[in-house]
This record gives sequence, structure tokens and C-alpha cells, in this order.
Amino acid sequence: VSVAAGDLSAIPGTVLDSLLPKDAKGTSSSSRWTFARAASVKWAKPKVGVRPVVMDAESGWAQQFHVGPLRNNASRLFNTFGPDAGCDSMSDLPIARAGNRFLDNLDKEGKLAKTILYCLNPKDNETMLSIAYNFNDGSIPGKMQFGAAWWFLDQEDGMRKQLNALSSHGLLSRFVGMLTDSRSFISYTRHEYFRRILCDVIGTDVENGKLPADQMDFLVKMVGDISYNNAREYFKF
Repeated sequence: VSVAAGDLSAIPGTVLDSLLPKDAKGTSSSSRWTFARAASVKWAKPKVGVRPVVMDAESGWAQQFHVGPLRNNASRLFNTFGPDAGCDSMSDLPIARAGNRFLDNLDKEGKLAKTILYCLNPKDNETMLSIAYNFNDGSIPGKMQFGAAWWFLDQEDGMRKQLNALSSHGLLSRFVGMLTDSRSFISYTRHEYFRRILCDVIGTDVENGKLPADQMDFLVKMVGDISYNNAREYFKF
């Protein structure tokens, strides 16, 4: 189950607003939820809008939060063509305080499922990673994941930055690898692109003495795990 924290417009605005304190209301669902709004939900007694998140934990499923889009910014094009006309931007809103509170509210109630967090602004890489890793509890290997480079970032520079942030601050060997959130068949080629960049990042570290050249069997296995095995185990395919 994938729930985009920046895009919960499928839930009626009246339902979203019913979940929020009075001082948090007044923003229409068309402006999209951010972590800041989601974090203000009272999770102890889940209502309609938060039920899917709780249900993920009860079923053992994984949830994915894509955080950071600023949608439909060109009014002229929006009024002409409607939503999703390509006028979206990276957001620069802060995420740390609200993101931690959002996950903590689930965690302290025992309702935090396997979770993958994606950010759309590269300035948030290390922040998002630290948010996710605050809630690893040892119950499931790699339970909390910092997700792959996404949207504007699923190109070479963005993928390298994500991999380097994860290997510097997290555990690269548990990474579930690349995602495809597009319905376009040709988008699947990004997995091959990702694997080539992953191999280059690891190979370069070996050449520079940052990874041990005499542990090649382990490194080869790690590449295979990130490319396929970790995701198969994580999602129980």
C-alpha cells in the first residue's frame, strides 16, 4: 500500500479536516497534506482518514510516504488542462519535527508498519533518513527505509546523492532498492539505470580503498540483495 503524505486528495477534505485540531483546519485538500498536518492527527482513536495507515500495521503490509511535491503551480495551465499538467515543483517546507511526530504517534500505539520514506528535495536526504532510522526497532530487518531517489531526483546525480547519504548514515545492505511509481512500461528501464549506478558507486569505493577489495563475495551479494532479494523479502513477494 502506498500512501503519499503529500497527496491525500482522494480522501474528502471534510474527512481530513475532521481529523485535525481546530487551529489546523482551513486548508483545502486540493493544497495537499504535508507531514505537518498529518502529525497533528490524534492516532489513539483512528478515524476514517487514518485507518489505512493503521491497517497496514495490522496486516503486516508496508506503507510508502512520498513527501515534498508542490503541485499545480501554473494557474493558467491548471485551468486549461486540469491537474497533473507538469507544473509541479520541489517543496522546501521543513519536515523534521512533524515527520518525527507523525511516526512517533503511530509507534507509541504499536501501529507503525514497515515504512519507506521518500523525499523530493535533495536537501532533505539526511533529514529524512534520520527520521526513518529513529523508529527502527529490530523487529524486522530494515523495517524503516529511506527510499530511492524519486521524481525529479531519479536521475544520475539524484541517485548518487541518495545512495551516498544512505551508505554514510544508514545501512546500505538493507536497502530495498529502486521503485517504479509510473504506469508507463518504459519507466521500468530506470531499474537497470539504478543498478548500473549502484555498481559504479560501490566499485568506485573499492577502487578508492573505502570498501575492502578482498570482500568481493559480500559486495556482489549486497548488490544482488539491493537489486532484488531485499525487496522480495521486505514485501513478502
